[in-house]
Amino acid sequence: MRCMAKKYLSGSKVAQWALGLGLLALAAGHARAQTTGPASAISNGDNAWMLVSAALVLMMSGPGLALFYGGLVRKKNILGTMMQTFAMMAVVTVLWAVVTYSLAFGVGSGHFAAFIGGFHNMFLKGVPLTPIMEYAPTIPGQTFMVYQLMFAIITPALICGAFAERMKFSAMLVFMVLWAIVVYSPMAHMVWGIGGLLNASLGGKFPTLDFAGGTVVHVTSGVSALVVALYLGKRLGYPQKPMPPHSVVLSFVGACLLWVGWFGFNAGSALSAGSLATSAFVNTHFGAAAAAIGWAAAEWIRNGKPSALGAISGAVAGLVAITPASGFVTPMGALWIGLIAGVGCYLMVVKVKNIFGYDDSLDAFGVHGAGGTLGAILTGLFANSGINAIFGAGKATGFFEGNHGQVVNQLVGVAIAWTISIVGTLIILFVVDKLIGLRVSEDEEREGLDISQHGEEGYDFENA
Repeated sequence: MRCMAKKYLSGSKVAQWALGLGLLALAAGHARAQTTGPASAISNGDNAWMLVSAALVLMMSGPGLALFYGGLVRKKNILGTMMQTFAMMAVVTVLWAVVTYSLAFGVGSGHFAAFIGGFHNMFLKGVPLTPIMEYAPTIPGQTFMVYQLMFAIITPALICGAFAERMKFSAMLVFMVLWAIVVYSPMAHMVWGIGGLLNASLGGKFPTLDFAGGTVVHVTSGVSALVVALYLGKRLGYPQKPMPPHSVVLSFVGACLLWVGWFGFNAGSALSAGSLATSAFVNTHFGAAAAAIGWAAAEWIRNGKPSALGAISGAVAGLVAITPASGFVTPMGALWIGLIAGVGCYLMVVKVKNIFGYDDSLDAFGVHGAGGTLGAILTGLFANSGINAIFGAGKATGFFEGNHGQVVNQLVGVAIAWTISIVGTLIILFVVDKLIGLRVSEDEEREGLDISQHGEEGYDFENA
């Protein structure tokens, strides 16, 4: 009996020790969870999707946009044109790390907080590997930062299509650096930043629906492109001398890469791998397809045959127009937006451009400026709370659903984007022109940007 009692007491002590160790382990685990804080909210699936999306958006710049624009110019300018896009991949990245991320997504102060961020995140200070809860609660802050960087890269690169074949490389670099600071950063902050004037998800005064950059990316770049084209003047010989694309094949490949990359651009803007990303993915594809058909059909009716260049231009126009709406509309709404944009942008390129006679070399304004404006307004019409109840459960989102005032907010957002693009671009152009000059000489333009700006040729058929 005594032995059994000893055994029982010994077992009891073991159980007590085991229970004590278990409680200590639980306490340590709880303390560890409190120490890591927001890191515990990170979803590996969301993070993986966002990193892939960032890569897809970068692919839209190079090789996508570089090939698309490169094929549209004359062969003596292909490297100069592609180099402009490539330069943005390098220069804007460094600028983003130093200051423009802070200006776009940092917290502003005082009366300017609704228009521009502060300098607290300069040199990426305070940009963590844990989530920034206001922006994306399930991915690291640096993932959000690098994803947004890819938008900042492609936006100024789009402008290059308007001044193709006639701007100095040095002037382009200075212009783009200033433009990223003066135009892109405040617009991104107003639409997406904490405390932004137009931020629909964080209580902006004029909540503008812009899921992936209709106003921030396409309206600003497209309108700025028109201003640059008008300021610089026409290319030598335009429009009397034919200036057809030297390789529609390259542009075709570039457009297809843009289409694929745009899934990261739009569906990635859900900032997670959930059903909203699926909706944006589907809408992106449907919008592009409908616009390609719309442009090609309009061209077929007018010219008697559809062109490959027209079809791919239509697809890009649809991708532009569906961008602000991609996370707010149904697939049928996406089809309507794409169809309207395809026909509308075609008319801008073949009718309006000819009426006014401006030399928007690669139709950056006709596709991005016009398509972005159309898309932003149509978003206010077709937005549906069943897809994204951004204003709260049970509240209408778009005009056709009953929120008639949303179109007004969309128009306010478009008006601000147009204003800041026109005024900011004019000021920058004037400053750069006075400092170093904008345009290459006539001899350099005749020779081509490849030789005059970079000392090399894209094609060497003699030694092939």
